[in-house]
Amino acid sequence: MRFSPQTAPLPEASNSVRRVMLTVLLAMLPGTAVAIALLGWGVLINILLAVSAGLVAEAAMLSLRARPMRPAIGDGSVIVLAWILALCLPNLGPWWLPVFGTVFAVVVAKQLYGGLGFNLFNPAMVGYVVLLISFPEPMTRWGPAIDSSGSALNFMQSVAWSFSGVLPSGVGYDGLSTATPLDHVREQITTGASIHHATQSLFSGGSLAQSWNLWLSLAFLAGGAFLLWRGVIRWHIPVAMIAGVLVMSGFLWLLDSAHHASPLFHLITGATVFGAFFVATDPVTASTTPRGRLIFGFGIGVLTVLIRSFGSYPDGVAFAVLLMNLCVPLIDYYSQPKVFGHKKSEPIK
Repeated sequence: MRFSPQTAPLPEASNSVRRVMLTVLLAMLPGTAVAIALLGWGVLINILLAVSAGLVAEAAMLSLRARPMRPAIGDGSVIVLAWILALCLPNLGPWWLPVFGTVFAVVVAKQLYGGLGFNLFNPAMVGYVVLLISFPEPMTRWGPAIDSSGSALNFMQSVAWSFSGVLPSGVGYDGLSTATPLDHVREQITTGASIHHATQSLFSGGSLAQSWNLWLSLAFLAGGAFLLWRGVIRWHIPVAMIAGVLVMSGFLWLLDSAHHASPLFHLITGATVFGAFFVATDPVTASTTPRGRLIFGFGIGVLTVLIRSFGSYPDGVAFAVLLMNLCVPLIDYYSQPKVFGHKKSEPIK
């Protein structure tokens, strides 16, 4: 085989970190656009605040560690981290929620471990869990979906609410905030009531306001398919995670359908699809072997349903991802393929 010599600068590899991160950002655009269209400008405000805080925190930590700033910031990894975290936050939350969560994720969960490639836990999910545990009330400030009746708050009103907590005259907070479908189910499970009424509106409603979870899931599914097509992620983890959600929720639903939601409900609500394609597939914190990826993804799916059904929080994707991050070394150790020609040594007789 003949090789043609090349002189510097050499062309950038197709699988470089910057190219991968740019592809992930492009894949998140459909879901982001749908989220802004259905949930309002608060989603965009969260993204802008999180990305800005992430860039500042990354630059500050690189400066303190005396590391080159341009390559680390230019690869786009901190933007992806902040974007993912922002999409998980409530659209009516205060401005400091995405700022604090992103700074904690970048400083503690990423840079203190050594930077990109050295962190043991998914940084975005670490930031989300810290916010959920530390500030439970602001993390429930979800606004109503937006349908043909128009936006609940325009952009400037959303900015004013985020930074000062001031709403326009005639608009009350109780009229804006609402519980998510998973919150409804959690409330019904806590009180011991049937969850049929809490789940039926998700499938029987004809407006966008009643089916925004479905549209978001479809948008992120399209983005996930784009990542698979571009070869940025492999199919093992997303398919295994969705299978884990369906199997575990189906088992519980068959045991007691009055107090456990159906597999379809678990699939299209919460962060199931988003987590399967954009969170669990983090190449740094996920399993690295083909069989290990299947175990890793399936475990996340099972834990997600168990936390939703029996835990204290309505959605369990973040906790499930972090718990399975703990198991990655063990999974990789026992799922390594055998070396060709390798045979177990027999004891000396």
